[in-house]
Amino acid sequence: MARDGALYACQSCGAVQTRWSGQCPACGAWNTLVEEIGARPPGALKLTKATRKTGLAFEGLDESTPAPPRIVTGVDEWDRVCGGGVVPGSAILIAGDPGVGKSTLLLQVAAQAARRGVRCAYISGEEAVEQVRSRAQRMGLADADVKLAAETSLRAIIDGLKAEPFDLVVIDSIQTIWSDAHEAGPGSVTQVRAAAGELVRLAKKRGLAVVLVGHVTKEGTLAGPRVVEHMVDAVFSFEGERGYPFRILRGAKNRFGATDEIGVFEMGDAGLAEVKNPSALFLNTSGERAAGAAVFAGIEGSRPVLVEIQALVAPSAYGTPRRAVVGWDGGRLAMILAVLEARCGLSFGDRDVYLNVAGGLRISEPAADLAAAAALASSAFDVALPQDCVVFGEISLSGEVRPVSRMDGRMKEAAKLGFRRALGPADADPAAGMAFIGAHRLADAIQRIHDGDWETR
Repeated sequence: MARDGALYACQSCGAVQTRWSGQCPACGAWNTLVEEIGARPPGALKLTKATRKTGLAFEGLDESTPAPPRIVTGVDEWDRVCGGGVVPGSAILIAGDPGVGKSTLLLQVAAQAARRGVRCAYISGEEAVEQVRSRAQRMGLADADVKLAAETSLRAIIDGLKAEPFDLVVIDSIQTIWSDAHEAGPGSVTQVRAAAGELVRLAKKRGLAVVLVGHVTKEGTLAGPRVVEHMVDAVFSFEGERGYPFRILRGAKNRFGATDEIGVFEMGDAGLAEVKNPSALFLNTSGERAAGAAVFAGIEGSRPVLVEIQALVAPSAYGTPRRAVVGWDGGRLAMILAVLEARCGLSFGDRDVYLNVAGGLRISEPAADLAAAAALASSAFDVALPQDCVVFGEISLSGEVRPVSRMDGRMKEAAKLGFRRALGPADADPAAGMAFIGAHRLADAIQRIHDGDWETR
């Protein structure tokens, strides 16, 4: 039986309940309510007399606001995702799988910024100072003036940051920080929320930029309460497939820049190296293109990126054909297969279908529909697409090829890399030096692939 005054916080969503139950009423997760002393239920904030007397100072939309200053760290891919540099007084949350390279990236960012005169501190709650220093020496960053500390006490961290002036502070990680004002254990919802709130308030008050490292759950979502994502100014994810050296820094939220912006890195023995032209990494330039491969001209944030989509259609050895997809949405693949069967006459009922995005990149925009359909048709017909052709376009359920955003930017990026033909929506304007093959309906594009007809009309 629940004790009087006991509060229970959900370890999945952070919702606070006054009584325990097997399922969280807020998010529906099972066995996630844990008793946490010191948690405050919603609506428990009390208004004091001073709060009631405080007025609001309203301003108009037409008043001028200066652009926020930026701390340029010197790591161009990081600065790109931040929107041109880190804004003083901002809080950034970066999350990623264990071992993907979050600590390596932030140590490089702090070291490169320190070489530019930025006062940087790196506080680790997971490693000793000697471990961080050893990694910095291995990466050739030992000469950078970065202040190191190993601490998990929130009170000690706050006092240390108040004692010395810093411009950029890295906290690795927020799940290891604990506050003595709460009796819950480190990593719990209460502790993560309290630690993040205190650090964000310190950043706003003193004008220093704070970068918080967060863990992810086995489902790939950020661990801890979702309220932390609302507290910070930017949320970045650091992604990378095992077996590939490439790492993608992706902005999911950014109050001072564009969302869905990406930075591309390559992991090596000396740390992470910036990739200036990611399109060249994700393409196969070994020779003639094999059947079942199509080059997709995509947009990631503000950057055009070309990536190869590979498909394999093979006879099924079992009663139920298999559908496997890596780097793309499985539901989107099922929709494309249904449109190919209903509108183009292709049959996949007795065939296994495999789809892969080369290089470990994950794409989500609907503009990849036509490229995926072209790769599937190329494999089914055993006919290779031209080596110098890129494909893009959204497919509707009626089989229509719909226009997508920034078609000119996609073709300009392809032209810079030597592509001379593009297959896409019929109403697109071709870029200079490119022959454009427009298709009103998916059946027209599939017929061209079957016949090998790549002439413009």
